[in-house]
Amino acid sequence: MEPGQEAGCAPPVDHRQALVNVAVESWRFARLFARILTKLDAGEAPRFASQLRYYLKCLDDNLEAADLKIVNLEGHPYDPGIAASALNIGDFAPEDVLIVDQMVEPIIMGASGLIRPGTVMLQKVPR
Repeated sequence: MEPGQEAGCAPPVDHRQALVNVAVESWRFARLFARILTKLDAGEAPRFASQLRYYLKCLDDNLEAADLKIVNLEGHPYDPGIAASALNIGDFAPEDVLIVDQMVEPIIMGASGLIRPGTVMLQKVPR
Protein backbone atom coordinates (compact mmCIF):
# COMPACT_ATOMS: atom_id res chain seq x y z
CA MET A 1 0.00 0.00 0.00
CA GLU A 2 1.25 3.47 -0.89
CA PRO A 3 2.00 5.92 1.96
CA GLY A 4 -1.14 7.91 2.77
CA GLN A 5 -3.44 5.45 0.97
CA GLU A 6 -6.35 4.17 3.06
CA ALA A 7 -6.95 0.43 3.20
CA GLY A 8 -10.45 0.71 1.67
CA CYS A 9 -9.59 3.21 -1.08
CA ALA A 10 -8.71 1.33 -4.23
CA PRO A 11 -6.72 3.23 -6.85
CA PRO A 12 -9.01 4.35 -9.68
CA VAL A 13 -8.97 2.61 -13.03
CA ASP A 14 -9.77 5.75 -15.01
CA HIS A 15 -10.84 9.37 -14.49
CA ARG A 16 -14.57 8.57 -14.52
CA GLN A 17 -14.10 5.80 -11.96
CA ALA A 18 -12.02 8.18 -9.84
CA LEU A 19 -14.89 10.68 -9.91
CA VAL A 20 -17.38 7.96 -8.94
CA ASN A 21 -15.13 6.94 -6.02
CA VAL A 22 -14.83 10.55 -4.86
CA ALA A 23 -18.60 10.99 -5.14
CA VAL A 24 -19.30 7.94 -2.95
CA GLU A 25 -16.74 8.96 -0.33
CA SER A 26 -18.05 12.55 -0.38
CA TRP A 27 -21.58 11.25 0.14
CA ARG A 28 -20.40 9.20 3.13
CA PHE A 29 -18.50 12.12 4.60
CA ALA A 30 -21.48 14.47 4.14
CA ARG A 31 -23.73 12.04 6.02
CA LEU A 32 -21.22 11.85 8.86
CA PHE A 33 -20.95 15.65 8.91
CA ALA A 34 -24.77 15.92 9.05
CA ARG A 35 -24.86 13.62 12.09
CA ILE A 36 -22.20 15.72 13.79
CA LEU A 37 -24.27 18.85 13.13
CA THR A 38 -27.02 17.47 15.37
CA LYS A 39 -24.56 17.57 18.28
CA LEU A 40 -23.63 21.26 17.86
CA ASP A 41 -25.33 24.03 19.77
CA ALA A 42 -28.09 26.02 18.11
CA GLY A 43 -25.79 28.98 17.47
CA GLU A 44 -23.17 27.06 15.48
CA ALA A 45 -25.25 24.45 13.66
CA PRO A 46 -26.99 26.70 11.08
CA ARG A 47 -23.72 28.09 9.71
CA PHE A 48 -22.21 24.63 9.27
CA ALA A 49 -25.47 23.27 7.85
CA SER A 50 -25.36 26.02 5.24
CA GLN A 51 -21.80 25.05 4.31
CA LEU A 52 -22.86 21.41 4.00
CA ARG A 53 -25.77 22.33 1.69
CA TYR A 54 -23.39 24.40 -0.45
CA TYR A 55 -20.90 21.52 -0.64
CA LEU A 56 -23.60 19.03 -1.64
CA LYS A 57 -24.90 21.44 -4.30
CA CYS A 58 -21.36 21.77 -5.74
CA LEU A 59 -20.97 17.97 -5.67
CA ASP A 60 -24.27 17.48 -7.51
CA ASP A 61 -23.43 20.19 -10.07
CA ASN A 62 -20.02 18.67 -10.81
CA LEU A 63 -21.44 15.17 -11.08
CA GLU A 64 -24.14 16.45 -13.42
CA ALA A 65 -21.45 18.00 -15.63
CA ALA A 66 -19.98 14.49 -15.93
CA ASP A 67 -23.44 12.95 -16.60
CA LEU A 68 -23.47 11.31 -13.15
CA LYS A 69 -26.06 11.42 -10.39
CA ILE A 70 -26.23 10.17 -6.80
CA VAL A 71 -29.51 8.36 -6.09
CA ASN A 72 -30.78 8.05 -2.52
CA LEU A 73 -33.79 5.77 -1.97
CA GLU A 74 -34.32 6.31 1.77
CA GLY A 75 -38.01 6.22 2.60
CA HIS A 76 -38.98 4.66 -0.74
CA PRO A 77 -40.69 1.28 -1.02
CA TYR A 78 -38.25 -1.58 -1.46
CA ASP A 79 -38.41 -3.57 -4.67
CA PRO A 80 -36.03 -6.50 -5.27
CA GLY A 81 -35.23 -4.98 -8.67
CA ILE A 82 -33.67 -1.78 -7.34
CA ALA A 83 -30.03 -1.12 -8.11
CA ALA A 84 -28.94 -1.83 -4.55
CA SER A 85 -28.29 -4.86 -2.42
CA ALA A 86 -30.11 -5.10 0.90
CA LEU A 87 -27.83 -6.13 3.77
CA ASN A 88 -30.67 -7.27 6.02
CA ILE A 89 -33.10 -8.83 3.50
CA GLY A 90 -32.84 -12.16 5.33
CA ASP A 91 -34.48 -10.61 8.39
CA PHE A 92 -37.86 -10.37 6.65
CA ALA A 93 -40.53 -12.73 5.35
CA PRO A 94 -41.42 -12.69 1.64
CA GLU A 95 -44.86 -11.21 2.39
CA ASP A 96 -43.46 -8.27 4.42
CA VAL A 97 -43.90 -4.81 2.94
CA LEU A 98 -40.52 -3.09 3.15
CA ILE A 99 -39.08 0.38 2.74
CA VAL A 100 -35.50 1.53 2.38
CA ASP A 101 -34.63 2.67 5.89
CA GLN A 102 -31.02 3.67 5.28
CA MET A 103 -28.65 3.98 2.35
CA VAL A 104 -25.27 2.54 3.34
CA GLU A 105 -23.79 3.38 -0.08
CA PRO A 106 -25.53 5.50 -2.70
CA ILE A 107 -26.49 4.39 -6.19
CA ILE A 108 -24.52 6.16 -8.92
CA MET A 109 -26.33 6.58 -12.22
CA GLY A 110 -24.96 7.83 -15.52
CA ALA A 111 -26.56 8.96 -18.77
CA SER A 112 -26.45 5.39 -20.05
CA GLY A 113 -27.73 3.75 -16.84
CA LEU A 114 -26.29 2.22 -13.69
CA ILE A 115 -22.65 3.02 -12.95
CA ARG A 116 -22.40 1.65 -9.40
CA PRO A 117 -25.06 -0.16 -7.37
CA GLY A 118 -25.81 0.93 -3.83
CA THR A 119 -26.26 -0.84 -0.52
CA VAL A 120 -29.31 -0.43 1.72
CA MET A 121 -30.81 -1.42 5.05
CA LEU A 122 -34.53 -2.21 5.04
CA GLN A 123 -37.35 -1.71 7.50
CA LYS A 124 -40.72 -3.42 7.71
CA VAL A 125 -43.72 -1.17 7.14
CA PRO A 126 -46.08 -1.51 10.11
CA ARG A 127 -49.56 -2.66 9.11
